[in-house]
Amino acid sequence: MTTTFDPPRAGPEDRARRVPARRAMVRWGWRLLRREWRQQLLILGLVVVAVAAVVVGATVSTDTPAPSTATFGTAQYLASFPGSSPHVRADVDSLERRFGPVDVIENQTLQVPGSVQTYQLRAQDPHGPFGGPLLSLVDGHYPTGPGQVALTKSLEGTFGVGIGGTWHAAGRSWRVVGTVVNPDSLLDEFALVSPGQVQTPTQVTVLFDAHGVTPRHLGPDVRARGMAPSNGGLNPTTIVLGLATVGMLLIALVGVGGFTVLAQRRLRAIGMVESLGATDRDVRLSVIANGVAVGAVGAVLGLVLGIVLWLAYRPIAENDAHHVMGAFALPWDVIVPSMALALLATLFAASRPARAIARIPVVTALSGRPAPPRQVHRSAVPAVVLLVGAFFLFGLAASLGNNNGAVIAVVPAFVVLIVGVILLSPFALSVVGRLARRGPVAVRLALRDLARYRARSGSALAAISIGVLAAVVVAIIAAGRYGNVLDYAGPNLTSSQLLFHTPTVTSGPGVVPRAVIKGASTGATKGTASGSTKATASGSTKATSAASTATATAQGALPTTAQLDKMARDAARFAAYVGGKVVTLETTSATLLHAASGRNFSGPVFVATPALLRAFGIPASSVSPTADVLTMRPGLASISTMQLVYGNHFGSTPPGSRRNSYPCPKSQCLANPVIEQVSGLPSGTSAPNTVITEHAVHELHLQVRVTSWMVLSQTTLTPSQINDARLVAASSGMSVETRNSAPSSSEIINWATVFGVVLALCILAMSVGLIRSETASELRTLTATGASSSSRRVITATTASALGFLGAVLGTVGGYVAAIGFSRSNQDTGISALGHAPVVNLLIVLVGMPLVAGAAAWLLAGRQPTAIARRPTE
Repeated sequence: MTTTFDPPRAGPEDRARRVPARRAMVRWGWRLLRREWRQQLLILGLVVVAVAAVVVGATVSTDTPAPSTATFGTAQYLASFPGSSPHVRADVDSLERRFGPVDVIENQTLQVPGSVQTYQLRAQDPHGPFGGPLLSLVDGHYPTGPGQVALTKSLEGTFGVGIGGTWHAAGRSWRVVGTVVNPDSLLDEFALVSPGQVQTPTQVTVLFDAHGVTPRHLGPDVRARGMAPSNGGLNPTTIVLGLATVGMLLIALVGVGGFTVLAQRRLRAIGMVESLGATDRDVRLSVIANGVAVGAVGAVLGLVLGIVLWLAYRPIAENDAHHVMGAFALPWDVIVPSMALALLATLFAASRPARAIARIPVVTALSGRPAPPRQVHRSAVPAVVLLVGAFFLFGLAASLGNNNGAVIAVVPAFVVLIVGVILLSPFALSVVGRLARRGPVAVRLALRDLARYRARSGSALAAISIGVLAAVVVAIIAAGRYGNVLDYAGPNLTSSQLLFHTPTVTSGPGVVPRAVIKGASTGATKGTASGSTKATASGSTKATSAASTATATAQGALPTTAQLDKMARDAARFAAYVGGKVVTLETTSATLLHAASGRNFSGPVFVATPALLRAFGIPASSVSPTADVLTMRPGLASISTMQLVYGNHFGSTPPGSRRNSYPCPKSQCLANPVIEQVSGLPSGTSAPNTVITEHAVHELHLQVRVTSWMVLSQTTLTPSQINDARLVAASSGMSVETRNSAPSSSEIINWATVFGVVLALCILAMSVGLIRSETASELRTLTATGASSSSRRVITATTASALGFLGAVLGTVGGYVAAIGFSRSNQDTGISALGHAPVVNLLIVLVGMPLVAGAAAWLLAGRQPTAIARRPTE
């Protein structure tokens, strides 16, 4: 006979009693946070740091780009009219009659004497109805009448005049009464005068509102605020929220083990509460309330810390972004969801231990004896299936090309990959536990404990693996991208190099006879002897020369012999001024071409003149007399189907035919030129890293022309020297190129390695103590039976090393799954890009990180338990 017992349904009185019970359990969870905050400091610190990082990162990423509607002020519409139009006044009056108040801004473009630098003479009402956000007073006061002007800081420095001084411009004398700035563009150089003081405006801008009128009914010269162009692609909000989600996932994985240990410490107290009538739901509520309290406190503290860090960093961010950022202009649409994610992460981390602790019988809980570890019978099949799925998803993303669809396809690929790594972690621990059968006792105990408690240690291993995976993916992709010798990437110059470029030619064949080049070079040599280098760097060249050069440039004409001679002398004088030397760079119409699919050759190809080789310490005798091309790019000399094309090869290709067909016509190119690798050439992408020899110039009858002068300084160029170079270039109509902010491959790979190792070590530091505390009773037993401190050190060091090594292996495997899946379908790079593996950095992750973790654990784990015979109640 079978008897079925149905629990009685809760009546109104039971429901009424449950409310105080739940309130009491919630208060207990909060009280436990206040009493045991030191034990929960690791999880709390993770949440605080994550939220603070989101606050700072989201604010910087959203506030750094200048708003696309900055020129509108507070208006909804903007009308622009050429100042030379005779109907400007009538158009402005028409807008005012139709739509009410308008704000008129008149700009006259002026040129700095002796330079091609321009600025605006601006007439604007500082108290206008719409243009107020476009003006800010720094010092003094706004101009209030004729003859008064307020300058920006940069113009005050350029003209050497301050408040109270006299400024001469536009054929008039002005008294400087203030310093102003455009908050939306700190690079906006203008002189503010009162309305009506600009006699011949170049452009007139009208700001106004037109409610209920569509933009197409306002005319072709009117733009609406909503019509401002967007940048496209993923916005900073999406990127930051994605990174925050991954970060909170790591916190949740680490927090599972932490809350499990905390729940085990409270086992006897939970048993007493259950004996007094608490239900399993009440027990779960106490642990979950503790987790939510940790998340709430961490989110609030992280918000406060993030705001403080942002206020400290804001001046630097404004200087880099060149516009004013509001102190409390925070992206709350990112910060609030991130704080909610922090609550969800701690809620998820606490819910799993809450369910486990509620299933422990009351008698077992009162005894204080931890329940036997729940075996996790999980095979690697689901994990392998997900990894294979991620492999094909990455291939799909690569096949979509460089568009938004590819970016969107990468997101689910990473999600599937991360889930696969998480599922594979417990299985990896069980395998390690089986392999430890023949090891020493201490090692065997440590590895078997990891396998026994893999339901909790698996979360820590998954977090370590995900951190390593992100670093490995970045390192592999960067190594493959920067390892492409055809499409060369990296910094353009070093900090001690500078390029003076001739004006851009818009017409003509683009070649100059060799005699002109020799004349320019001779003039440069003579100019080096000039002793007045500082005066030249200050821009003392006559304005007439600058004007004639600028006119020739605007007309698209080739520089004349006299102009080239002057440019060469100015470049040489600047090189002497900085204590360096100048190299004349010549180019031809020839370039390299790879007759194959994928990325093709990029970058300038200069001429290997004797002066260029001497400047970089390359003896002419070390160069093969039959070489056609010299390069410092490793591996370029061994690439097959290379062609040196010249003449009209690209222009004469019939439609539909392949320009990179091999071999190309002999009259227009040279198939398989002799390429010789010379390590002495510079490595910058704009520097002469690949040059055509004089032998090839003569054999192919190539004409050359001067395009640049390269200044090689013995020390790093200072900002003041770079500014002097711009003044020198402006006086001659040249342009200046200095080192850009592009990182080198070693910088990206090394920083990715540091990020992965530091993140993994931090997670290890937080997890090893929690994992070892699970077996605190066994450790006390070992100590009581005579185990030495060396045994305790070996157990802890083995735990840390095993977790570090397994995390490094799983992360590296996951990284290569993503890299191989993406590269195999990428037509630009191909699978060959993975041949440039960062071996040293991978060894640091796979070998160095576990060794460092084990050594640190060995040094910190020798302390004997304070109480061997006493077991804590909570």
